[in-house]
Amino acid sequence: MRPTLQVRLSQHLALTPQLQQSIRLLQLSTLELHQEVEQMLASNPLLETDEEFDAPLPTATQERLTEREEREERVAQTESDAPAGDTPAADEIRAEEFGTTERDDWENGTEGDDFDGIRETPGSSAASSSGDDDDRPETEAPDDSLQDVLRAQIPGMTLSAVDRAALLALIESLNDDGYLEDPLEDLVTAILGEDADLEQREELLDRFKIALKWLQSMEPAGVGARDLGECLELQLRALPRSPEQALTIVISRRHLDLLAKRDWRRLMSLTGADEDLLREAQTLIAGLEPKPGRRYARSENRPVVPDVIVQKAGRNFRVMINPDVLPKLRINDLYAQALRATRGGVSNSPLGGQLQEARWFIKNIQQRFDTIQRVSEAIVERQRGFFTHGELAMKPLVLREIADELGLHESTISRVTTAKYMATPWGTFELKYFFGSSLSTEAGGNASSTAVRALIKQFIAAEDPVSPLSDSQLSTMLGEQGITVARRTVAKYREALKLAPANLRRER
Repeated sequence: MRPTLQVRLSQHLALTPQLQQSIRLLQLSTLELHQEVEQMLASNPLLETDEEFDAPLPTATQERLTEREEREERVAQTESDAPAGDTPAADEIRAEEFGTTERDDWENGTEGDDFDGIRETPGSSAASSSGDDDDRPETEAPDDSLQDVLRAQIPGMTLSAVDRAALLALIESLNDDGYLEDPLEDLVTAILGEDADLEQREELLDRFKIALKWLQSMEPAGVGARDLGECLELQLRALPRSPEQALTIVISRRHLDLLAKRDWRRLMSLTGADEDLLREAQTLIAGLEPKPGRRYARSENRPVVPDVIVQKAGRNFRVMINPDVLPKLRINDLYAQALRATRGGVSNSPLGGQLQEARWFIKNIQQRFDTIQRVSEAIVERQRGFFTHGELAMKPLVLREIADELGLHESTISRVTTAKYMATPWGTFELKYFFGSSLSTEAGGNASSTAVRALIKQFIAAEDPVSPLSDSQLSTMLGEQGITVARRTVAKYREALKLAPANLRRER
């Protein structure tokens, strides 16, 4: 095969290190951002915190370096690194190193599939151990796991070596809620294998049964249960004896489904108790913990710190970045002055790269919060009805609308609105909460799915407990409000609100 030379013309988007860092910082949550800042502070001596600094973030003038000095330093550094005869001009260096052209394209909405390989999943980072989660974080999990708590109780028990080993095996088999999901027979098979003789299997099974009794006597009460009824019964047996306690144990064993349906007549027939005693038993069960291991579960649940604060200001609303989430950073003056005083300037110093890295980091953080501010202001302007009247006044909104308004790409809006929270007069919400699909109305307009869910919740809260509203009835009531919603859509919204169907809400 004869070798030939061909000239091809193609276009591609080159991602500079600064642009990659900018995209990555934009999608981080507040917690992940602060972890990133801590890592950068630990690795770069030219970057330091400025606790006395009152402005949101340092600017180039506060770094005490003029734009001319920066340009000259970058030219000098590039000239020293580039081959002879291949040195770009100062303006080209600025575009290449700071990613001016690429960043302008990104902010003007040309970001596309080229970004798929750069930590596309919102909220993911090397400093984070998990992704999503849950949109409703509350408290941070304790340091000790459920297994740690249970193992710490074993020294106070009088156990043989075999029983201790069996108990430890059961403890390790618990799930995060504190339940023993696998049958004891399966645990025996997992340890001895399928080919073990019957005598060995029965002996180990007996040991596990004894160990299970020990496990179920440990704290927290209810741990080691194999289903909800057994979990509730274990907790009830730890309470003082009373008529309602004895009745509740019976209900937990056999009639939890009837209690969930509030079928008082059938419960009275099966248990012989009157309605008042049954309601006392229901109250007692409601105070129990259905998941005894939940408090020890290792999760990413943490207190929500809003990134944006919205306050009423006369007839308008003021949108501002929460000062508590703003990293206060600056360039270390001592190091920067020493670098400028060295022969050859910054370009000949081994710390020159770290100085540039520190500048990039500060500017990218500034850009991150500027973008969050712009997106938040656009959301507040579009959803003024919500901020004035609540979720019933929420309007349909999609990411594309905000992207077109701000001249950004839709994926950029997605990064900004993921794992970022806004404190409003009605509570704290993730920025994604303000986006929702539209449903048609008889008047020819559109209603937000968020507003429809709020309306369904309002209807159910005002219903007659004896005759709760079915999904079909809710669909009809929404139609009377001029909103066309199918029964299946109502059921989907009701389930999203974690509301039970009508047959489970009915009080007999």
